[in-house]
Amino acid sequence: DRASVAAARARVPASQPGLDAMAEAWRQALATVSPSLHLPPADPLATARLDLAEQLATARAQLTDLATELDRSRGELARRADWAYALQADLGRARKQLAGSDQARQALLEQASQLQARIASLDQKLADAYGYYQRDCTDLARQRDVALAQRDASQQALARIESSLGWRLARRPQHALDALRSGVQGLAFRLRQLRSLAGRGLVSLRVRGWAGTWKRWRQRRAAPSGETRLVPPRSPSASGAALRLPRPRSPRASIIVPVYNQLHMTLACLRALADAGDACAFEVIVVDDGSSDATPELLPSVPGLVFHRNRENLGFIGACNAGAAKARGEFLVFLNNDTTVQPGWLDALLATFSRYPDTGLAGSQLVYPDGRLQEAGGIIFADGSCWNYGRFEDPAHPRFNFVREVDYCSGASIAIRRELFESLGGFDAHYAPAYYEDTDLAMRVRQQGLKVRYQPASVVVHHEGATSGTDTGSGIKAYQVANQAKFQERWRDVLEREHRPPSDGAELASERGRRRRVLVLDACTPTPDRDSGSLRMTALLTLLRDQGCSVVFFPENRAHDGRYTQALQQLGVEAWWHPWLADVPRWLAQHGERFDLVIGSRHYVLGPVLPLLRAQAPRARVVFDTVDLHFLREQREAELAGDAAGLRTAARTRKAELALVAQADLTWVVSEAERVLLASQAPGARVDVVSNIHDIAEPGPGFAQREGLLFVGGFRHPPNVDAARWLADEIMPRIHARHPGLELHLVGGDAAPDVQALGERPGIHFHGYVPDLSPLLHGVRVSVAPLRYGAGVKGKVNQALAHGIPVVATTCAVEGMHLVDGQDVLVADDADGFAEAVLRLHDDAALWTRLSEGGLENTRRHFSPEVVGAPLRRLLDELPAP
Repeated sequence: DRASVAAARARVPASQPGLDAMAEAWRQALATVSPSLHLPPADPLATARLDLAEQLATARAQLTDLATELDRSRGELARRADWAYALQADLGRARKQLAGSDQARQALLEQASQLQARIASLDQKLADAYGYYQRDCTDLARQRDVALAQRDASQQALARIESSLGWRLARRPQHALDALRSGVQGLAFRLRQLRSLAGRGLVSLRVRGWAGTWKRWRQRRAAPSGETRLVPPRSPSASGAALRLPRPRSPRASIIVPVYNQLHMTLACLRALADAGDACAFEVIVVDDGSSDATPELLPSVPGLVFHRNRENLGFIGACNAGAAKARGEFLVFLNNDTTVQPGWLDALLATFSRYPDTGLAGSQLVYPDGRLQEAGGIIFADGSCWNYGRFEDPAHPRFNFVREVDYCSGASIAIRRELFESLGGFDAHYAPAYYEDTDLAMRVRQQGLKVRYQPASVVVHHEGATSGTDTGSGIKAYQVANQAKFQERWRDVLEREHRPPSDGAELASERGRRRRVLVLDACTPTPDRDSGSLRMTALLTLLRDQGCSVVFFPENRAHDGRYTQALQQLGVEAWWHPWLADVPRWLAQHGERFDLVIGSRHYVLGPVLPLLRAQAPRARVVFDTVDLHFLREQREAELAGDAAGLRTAARTRKAELALVAQADLTWVVSEAERVLLASQAPGARVDVVSNIHDIAEPGPGFAQREGLLFVGGFRHPPNVDAARWLADEIMPRIHARHPGLELHLVGGDAAPDVQALGERPGIHFHGYVPDLSPLLHGVRVSVAPLRYGAGVKGKVNQALAHGIPVVATTCAVEGMHLVDGQDVLVADDADGFAEAVLRLHDDAALWTRLSEGGLENTRRHFSPEVVGAPLRRLLDELPAP
């Protein structure tokens, strides 16, 4: 080794003697030493040197051998390195070949998976189609049984009538007479309506001109249809984005989705929830009740989803209760996984609890995938059987599109406060594994003094039967029959006392909690953010609903007015429109007998239809709601303008209005002044004052934080147009002469160009239609009402006073409002006096405060819902028992 060689080299002297030196040494030795037979002993040093030389030679040979071996090893190493490099290259090529094989294999697996998914989809569609067939057969059989019971009862009653001699004698002539009478009544109604329209058209031409009348006609007829269109579910590939659900820190709602297999349906349900666009913060909790498909492997990876898997199958009831235990939201929303929610469904569902604080449980409108209605709330009959109201009907029909109290809502989509659900102990395991748990929950909610309500604006497509089937003779669906018996036994007393028998039919049974049936007629759908008359009508409809009445409304123009019609439906009003209201005589013939009370607003609306009401709604009391006395307004307008033709029109209107006052059972006016006037012109007629209705607003800023003037009025109404012009032409110049910086805000929709042009004048701002007046009502200091003619009670004055804003008005503007000049309001009828009153009120803090307080007190004493509603409550109490 190298160490041995180094040691040997160290022992060798630095230099060795050459041959010459050795020869010289030998010569010297031979010359001095005598020959001897015995050789002298060797020199030790030389011997050592010889040994060292031998060792050195040996070491050098070993070193040479080692160098040779090193060269051989290096060659072997190089050869093996080349072999390794070749193996590595072969391995790279093999890996590439293997990767290509894996890609091909993966592509084949994906193709196979797609084919399997396609097969599963086709199988599911086939199963759904068969399920729909089974369901339809079952439901038709159930409807058949109810219809047969109703038919038997009707046939028995009919047989008793037909067996009478009088019927047999009068049957045929009576049929012909009825048909003739119906035809004559319908023709007479159309003639009266045509005459009314012609008269109003002439008045409009005189006031608005050709262009304004044509525009008004188009506005009345061009209205949305109210038809709803379903949004189909989107597949992950079509959505263009990965499935992701929200998971807020403080959810308002916890959506609980119990699942058992059917992964494709669960994914479609979750996708719809993610795409619905609801503003409400919500979390989604999926409870896997022991699925055997890929549900437990795939769903936990969905971002935002709360996934819980039961250790054992607990059934639908157990799964829902397990999900509720995981929830954090104020509301629990139970949603089947075989559903597709529609945009805005959750916001609408939870809004039910805000609008109706006594709501304990709310349910969605359920629709079949083919667009037919599945359920608009549920009915529970006295025998414990249940009925999906509206099944197979058109979901756009007016009967199914208003909020109403119901017996129960199917658990496919319901909402309940978490605190209430927990206090009730959740879904009752008495009905395990499923069916009648939602019906029983609704009964227990009502037992707490709360209501169950159906919310039509929350639309959910339900693929019914996809998870549980439809055959009640086998499988989990069989529990539906068994649990009906359990339910009937538990609630027998309540069912007998509060629920109708199946023979009464679904229509009567659907009217839970409705005391009287009231029909309300008006010229058009109320637009409360645009005119005072609409604000009053909306308040009246609200009072009727608060009194437990079933309220049906249809406008003379029979149009669905978009969000305004929807607002009535959310108020709980059954609003009708074209085409469901295509023929008024036929509609009254079908529905007239159900009404206890009919309220017709405005003489030109009630006049043509009153004879039909007397014939088709014989037991209904008829109220003529004048809104304001039109003839009085028209007469004052004509007198102001010196219009002889206008005076003749007012005379005709007076004749029509007084005729209706005489024919109606009761007349409503909006002021004591008009009641006194009718007492002199229609003595003996029953007249009540039902005025504008206003709630006191929250206190606003004080005197120092306010500035400027406000005039509010819909400019479709001629008195408001005249008032705005007089204000801009005569009054504001006088005000600006003394207070140049004082600004006037003109607010109101439907203004003609000349009215809009008033906003171009210095110190005048024209705002047009303003959906929310709150900023102006909290910012201006004085409200003005310079009306030179009109009738009734002025909503603009009521609105200002209810918000604590003092008012400067004319005598006409405050007529019949119980206001005292200088105490509640300032009154002036000429331009100089009006301008002086405005300036005085605007600059006098003490006066402003006194009038503000007086106006609020006037609203409380004369225009609050409690005060105005008294005549209405009295009328309802007088109606015969249903």
